Amino acid sequence: MIRTMIGAAAAAAVVVLLGGPTAAQPPAGEVKLTGDLVCGRCSLKETPKCSNALQVKDGAKTVNYFLADKGNGEPYHEGVCGGDKVANVTVTGKVSEKDGKKWLTPSKVELPKK
Repeated sequence: MIRTMIGAAAAAAVVVLLGGPTAAQPPAGEVKLTGDLVCGRCSLKETPKCSNALQVKDGAKTVNYFLADKGNGEPYHEGVCGGDKVANVTVTGKVSEKDGKKWLTPSKVELPKK
């Protein structure tokens, strides 16, 4: 009985030390960012068409991540078009940089619960 308990405790310690999988971690190569979702055209005036952008606080500055998605064709765009924003949006995806802008290709977009 004691050997079983010691063995189980040792196995649990190995999983913790080796960084076993957890539900909160994004898949390899992806990041999970939380911020305000805004329209790249209406709010930021940085894209020619309506698009989605996630504004994330990095210390004292705000970093804009433009979402490489369907723009105004996404169901969550309705809440941001016209200059509005949706706070506490979490986006999981891959970050890249193009023409001096940060782009985020989302694999998951989580809106705050109402």
